[in-house]
Amino acid sequence: MTDFLPILPEEVAQRGWDQVDFVCVTGDAYVDHPSFGIAIISRLLESLGYRVAILAQPDWRTDRDFTRFGKPRLGFFVTGGNIDTMVNGYTAAKRKRSDDAYSPGNKAGRRPDRATIVYSQKIREIYPDSCIIIGGLEASLRRFAHYDYWDDRVRPSILLDSQADLLIYGMGEHQTAQIAKRLAAGERPDQIRDIRGICYLCHQFELPGDSVTCASFSKVSTDLQAYARATKQQLDEHDHVYGKTVVQKQDDQWYLVQTPPAIPLTQQELDQVFELPYQRYYHPIYEKEGGVKAIEEVEFSIMHNRGCFGHCNFCSIATHQGRVITCRSHESVLREARSFLKNPRFKGYIHDVGGPTANFRQPSCDKQAKLGMCKDRKCLGQSPCPALKADHRDYVQLLRELRAIPGIKKVFVRSGVRYDYLLKDPDPTFLRELVEYHVSGQLKVAPEHCSNAVLAKMGKPPISVYEQFAKKFYQTTKAVGKEQYLVPYLMSSHPGSTMKDALELALFLKKHNMRPEQVQDFYPTPGTISTCMFYTGIDPLTMEPVYVPRTPQEKAAQRAMLQYFRPENRRLILDTLVKLGREDLIGTGSDCLVPPDREYLRQKAARSPKAGRQGAVKPSKNKLGEKRTGKPIRQNGNRSKGGR
Repeated sequence: MTDFLPILPEEVAQRGWDQVDFVCVTGDAYVDHPSFGIAIISRLLESLGYRVAILAQPDWRTDRDFTRFGKPRLGFFVTGGNIDTMVNGYTAAKRKRSDDAYSPGNKAGRRPDRATIVYSQKIREIYPDSCIIIGGLEASLRRFAHYDYWDDRVRPSILLDSQADLLIYGMGEHQTAQIAKRLAAGERPDQIRDIRGICYLCHQFELPGDSVTCASFSKVSTDLQAYARATKQQLDEHDHVYGKTVVQKQDDQWYLVQTPPAIPLTQQELDQVFELPYQRYYHPIYEKEGGVKAIEEVEFSIMHNRGCFGHCNFCSIATHQGRVITCRSHESVLREARSFLKNPRFKGYIHDVGGPTANFRQPSCDKQAKLGMCKDRKCLGQSPCPALKADHRDYVQLLRELRAIPGIKKVFVRSGVRYDYLLKDPDPTFLRELVEYHVSGQLKVAPEHCSNAVLAKMGKPPISVYEQFAKKFYQTTKAVGKEQYLVPYLMSSHPGSTMKDALELALFLKKHNMRPEQVQDFYPTPGTISTCMFYTGIDPLTMEPVYVPRTPQEKAAQRAMLQYFRPENRRLILDTLVKLGREDLIGTGSDCLVPPDREYLRQKAARSPKAGRQGAVKPSKNKLGEKRTGKPIRQNGNRSKGGR
């Protein structure tokens, strides 16, 4: 018997159990680490005295795995895994992924599409009267009727499709403990409807009073403005202080009811969650298959906070974890760091001390504890709220204490750092110590774009803020005698981004001598503000129209613009520059993006009014055209300078 929770019937028998209380079903391999939601839920249930078994990546094509433990006494907790299974399984171009960091051997194919639905339906088929509770990111973000990028249509609540009894949204410790207690006391699922942070289905005559009603599934499926308004209503009520119950009709029979958000954990409660008896590694059963890759970045990383008041429009963290910051105590973090020293795999390097946003370690302002988060403005966004309190002293002290532990060689910060928040802090200590002690040669930051119009739709600060930060970063790096660099995350084709905006970004990158190796196409994931913009062409925060790049051709062109320097992108860049009327950017001068190729020169010659006359531009001649400076572009043989 191992110290992992049982994953086989014989392990249940070894514990002397004749029946388990709960089976926790997950689309991920079983990794007993607090960065995996199912590990937290299962260990929490265990700590409350329940007998828990883990069913990881069951074969959904047969009944065999789902009957492995028999019918649990109290019910099933089901999650698709740490990531929405469609995002995990497909690229932004809807191509099937061949790898899966959450599966043994990094191989895809171990879970079905929409795993939460598939697993729950299979359980309902086998055990019709068993209680099924769904949760995790996939369930949380699909709790209302939602646009599904892969189907390219609006789908009803995942609770309806899954046939589950209850849905836990957000971080689920409070809900899990209360549901388990009441099931153990003999209550039926339809009697457990007064817990915060859950969703359930009911008939019209059962609807609670004092609720907010948003447009029905039928309405949001056919009316884009109704979808946008519903998105704003759901966002407005996502606050534990003032949020109300939200109701949405799903079909002629069922209504979805979302209770107000759960109260965030206190620091003491969060400490307790992170100090449950995790094995902090994948189950040994996966060793022969090559292990589980997802453990690599988190095994020796420390999460010190939860929540994110940055609330970028394309990010699901604020919708799932909330905007309220909860932090672990220094003592809890230090105990975790010291535990690494006992691990033979630990080489002295803590890979990260972060979370959703690394440098958030306090509430964004004083009033939110009593009044909640502001409905109609962001703490940061295009400009920081005047009430924002930017203070890194506690985080700096925590990092200093970690560095002082004997046996710790280096402590890195690799989670996202909000540089706009950093710049609001008048004390430069954090930036100096970040650069001096906590950067491994490169610091990843997320300006995302340079067009302020696009950044506004992203909920990000103007590009001038990034430039201000970059200047301070490199000044500080030089002052401490190091050679370190910023690595920017960039996104193409976000709603609001036109081809002119993509060109503006390409020119910005060239000006700053930045050559991104990776570029992320905007990925319309369920439940975000940006996905609402993508589907409706409307900004739900303002109800104003938004331009949306939709066609594969335009998306490819926008993505290529960000990597204009790659030879394989040249043809596409050339065609795009011609369409934009920016042929002045074609050439080999310092201001140009790409050199011409033979096809471009042929087309240019055909467009010329002098085509066919003496002096016409021909590919066989050495003089191919004029740069902006008026100097000729030369070629050697039949290949133009700069590539084929």
